[in-house]
Amino acid sequence: MSLAFIDFLTYVLFGLKLLAIALATLMFLLGLDDLFIDVVYWGRKLVRRFRIYDKYEKADEKRLFEVPEKPLAIMVPAWNEVGVVGEMARLAASTLDYENYQIFVGTYPNDPQTQADVDAVCLHYPNVHKVVCARPGPTSKADCLNNIIDAILRFQSDAKIEFAGFILHDAEDVISPMELRLYNYLLPNKDMIQIPVYPFAPEWKGFTAGHYVDEFAENHGKDVIVREALTGQVPSAGVGTCFSRRAISALLEDGDGITFDVQSLTEDYDIGFRLKQKGMKCIFARYSMTDPQLALERDWHWGMSREFAQVICVREHFPRDWQHAIRQKSRWIVGIVFQGTSNLGWSRKGALNYFLWRDRRGLIAYLLSFLVNLLFLVLLAMWLVTVVAPDSWRFQSILADSPTLTLLLWLNGLMLINRLFQRGFFVTRYYGIVEGLLSAPRMMWSNFVNFFANLRALRQVMEMGDSRRVAWDKTTHEFPALTTPMRTPLGQRLIDKGLITEEQLQAAVTNPVRRRLGRELLLRGLITSEQLVQTLAEQLDLPWAPLNPFKIDPRLIAQMPRNLAVHYAVLPVAEEGPTLVLASESPVSQVSLGVISRQLKRPVSCRLAPQGRVTLGLRYHYPSPWQHEEVRHMIAVLERHQDDARLLERVCHHQIKLGTLLQVRGTVPVTLFNQALIDFNPDTMTLGEHLIERGIITEAVLQDALAEQAREQREAFELTREVA
Repeated sequence: MSLAFIDFLTYVLFGLKLLAIALATLMFLLGLDDLFIDVVYWGRKLVRRFRIYDKYEKADEKRLFEVPEKPLAIMVPAWNEVGVVGEMARLAASTLDYENYQIFVGTYPNDPQTQADVDAVCLHYPNVHKVVCARPGPTSKADCLNNIIDAILRFQSDAKIEFAGFILHDAEDVISPMELRLYNYLLPNKDMIQIPVYPFAPEWKGFTAGHYVDEFAENHGKDVIVREALTGQVPSAGVGTCFSRRAISALLEDGDGITFDVQSLTEDYDIGFRLKQKGMKCIFARYSMTDPQLALERDWHWGMSREFAQVICVREHFPRDWQHAIRQKSRWIVGIVFQGTSNLGWSRKGALNYFLWRDRRGLIAYLLSFLVNLLFLVLLAMWLVTVVAPDSWRFQSILADSPTLTLLLWLNGLMLINRLFQRGFFVTRYYGIVEGLLSAPRMMWSNFVNFFANLRALRQVMEMGDSRRVAWDKTTHEFPALTTPMRTPLGQRLIDKGLITEEQLQAAVTNPVRRRLGRELLLRGLITSEQLVQTLAEQLDLPWAPLNPFKIDPRLIAQMPRNLAVHYAVLPVAEEGPTLVLASESPVSQVSLGVISRQLKRPVSCRLAPQGRVTLGLRYHYPSPWQHEEVRHMIAVLERHQDDARLLERVCHHQIKLGTLLQVRGTVPVTLFNQALIDFNPDTMTLGEHLIERGIITEAVLQDALAEQAREQREAFELTREVA
C-alpha cells in the first residue's frame, strides 16, 4: 500500500470524524426535541392518572347514547375506486351504530366505471349519493371535496335539514361502529374533531406498509395528544376528521364559496391551522369502548391494551410497495413543508411555532438519518475488513482522543434506545408484541423511505419553480372489491317468464296514471301478487315468502313496538334461532335493519312479502289513532274471511302507503323521504303532518295524495262490502 494512499485514508478518516461529530451534535438536538414530547406526554399521563381519574370516572359509551342523533354528512372523494365505495357503504350500513347520516361520493365525468359502481351502490343504500365533479379527473382531493360540499348544501336545502357535522373519509376506510356517535356527542361544542388512524398491519416482511403502522401508532398515540395539550391545535389526518357546521360556514365565507384550497396537496392539514386562527375549538379524540362489541373487531395478541385496542378510530391499508409509498409521502412533504411554509408562514405563538418546526423539520431530520445510516455502514465495512483481513493496515478509531464524540454517541445511543422503546410501546399497545418488536428494524427502513420521498419532493418543487404548481398525485387504494351484477328490468323479467307480453308492458308503462309498474300490472289483472314478489325477489336477490297478515303469531307482534313497525313498514313474521324475521313490501336498507336490530337488541333479517300484505298487517296489528271507520270495517270483514285468498288478493291490490304514493308521483325523492323518516314518530302525528312540518311537501300536495289514497281505499272497502 503506497504512502499516498495511506495519507488519503488518513484524511478520509479525519473527515469522517468531523462529519460524525457534526451529525452526532445535530442528532442530539433532534433527540432532545423528541425527548421533550416524551416527557410532556408521560408527565401529563401521570398527572391525569393521580389528579383527575382518581376523582372522575373515565368516559365510556354510555354517554354517547344519551345525545339525540344529529344529521351528519360523510364526504368521500372517489377516482378509479370501482368496488371500493360499495364495500365501504356495506360496512358502514352494517356496523355503524347510527342512522341519521348520508354518504356523498364525489366522482368524475371521465370515470364512468366508478360512476356506474356508485349508481349500483345507491340502489342498495338510499343514504349514498353520487356527486359528479364539474371538471374531469383526477383533480386535487380539495377540488373533489368542494364539489361534494356543493351537493351537500343542495341536499340540505331540499331536505330542509342542517347537517351538524361534515366528515372526511376515503373510500377504503374501515369505520368504527361508534365513530358517528362520538362526533354527535362532541358537536357543536367542537369545531374540528380528529380521531386516531391505525393502518392495517401487513405480514412481517412488509416493511414499507409496516413503517406506516409504526409512525401512526406513535404519532396518534402520543405526539398529537401533546400538540393539542400545548397549543389547542390539531392537524387533520385527511380521514376520520369531522368539521362542525360553524367551521364549514366560516371556511365557505373565507373562500367566497370555496371551502378547500384546490392548489394545496394537503388541504386537510391547512384547515386545522385556518380554524385555529379563527379561534375555533379543535380536539383529538381518543375515546375507548368498554364493550368490545362496540369497537372494531380485532384479533387479540399478547401485549395489546384494551384502552388502545378498543379506541374509536379509522383503519385503512397504506401503500405496500416502495414507489407508491414514496409518491404518497412526497405529496405530504410538498404540502406540509413547502406549501405549508409558503401559505401558513409562522405563528405569533411560540408553542405553535414549535410544532410547525416539528412538522417541517423532516427535510433536515431525514437527511441526517440517512447520512448517519450511511456513516454507520461505512464504519461497519471498515471494521469487517479488519476482521476478514487481520494483517491489513490498521488505523486509529475515529473515537480515539475525542471525548466529545464519545459523549455524543453515548447520549445519542440512550436516546435511540428511548426512541425504540417509545415507538415499540405504542405499536405494541394496539397491534401486539410482534409488531412492537418489528418496529425496531422498520425504523431504519422508514428513514430510507422518508429520505427518498424528500428527494422526490425537492425535485418536484425545483422543476416546477413553485410548490403550488406541483400536481396532485393520487394514492392507489386497496379494499376487497364488491361486485354488483347488472339488473334486468322488472318488465323484461316478466316477459322472459312468459307472464306478460311486450304489448302489455308498453300499455302499462304508457298509462297516464303514475303507478309503480308492478302495481299497474296487478290492477290490470295480468299477474298475481305472488308472481310479482317472486320476480322482484329474483331481481333484488332477496328472499320472499307468502304472507297472510291475519295469521301472524301474536307473540311475534308483541316483540315489535308499534313505532318501529310503522316507521320502517315491517311486520315480524317468524323466528330463526335468535334472529327475528321481518316482512316488508320493498327492500329495507341495511342502515334501517341495523337500527331495528339495535333497538330490539337481537339480530334481524328481512324478506319480501306480496303487495299490500304488510300495509294491511300494519293497519290490523298496529292501528293508528287516526284510522278511518271504513278502514276498520274493511279489516273486520277481512279478519272474518281471512281464508278467502281471492278476496285478500283483490283488496291488497288497493293497499298503498302514503310515502310510496308521494315517491311514485315524484313529489318526494326517495333520498329526501328517507331522511325525513329518520325523525318521524308515528305515535305523535301522521306522516303527512310530519312532512308538512318539515317543509318537504305542502298542504295541497298532501290533500291531493290523500284523495288518491282514499279512492284506492274506497275500492277495497267496496270489495269487502260485497261479502259482508
